[in-house]
Amino acid sequence: MAHVISDECISCGSCASQCPVGAIHEGDGKFEVDTDACIDCGACESGCPVSAIKSE
Repeated sequence: MAHVISDECISCGSCASQCPVGAIHEGDGKFEVDTDACIDCGACESGCPVSAIKSE
């Protein structure tokens, strides 16, 4: 089960730098998770300063 980034994302990039497989990239107005690449490790969730990432 992959993680998803909500609209509360402030586009700081902290999640992308935490992802060990590079599954997070900058999208239109917020960062997005490539659900096919996500290994569900949770590193991005714990690295988000505004708690905008949750398990899907």
